[in-house]
Amino acid sequence: MSGLFEDGLGLMVLGMGFVFLFLVVLIFATGYMSRLLNHFFPEVLPEIVARPAAGASNSSGVDAQLTAVITAAVHQHRNNKNS
Repeated sequence: MSGLFEDGLGLMVLGMGFVFLFLVVLIFATGYMSRLLNHFFPEVLPEIVARPAAGASNSSGVDAQLTAVITAAVHQHRNNKNS
């Protein structure tokens, strides 16, 4: 019976060793592939293009008519909620 137990224990250690070795190789391979891809295909940062402002008084770029429509919708919603 102890021979069967020793064989099972040996197979378990051998299997866990192969899994551990595979995971270590996988970690190094993934790191190497990442560096290789970053070397050949570097990440290009997008250019920030400044747009000219539509109006001098409105620096946030929101149209005055759109602001009025949103304000009216909020007031209407609040009045309907209170009724």
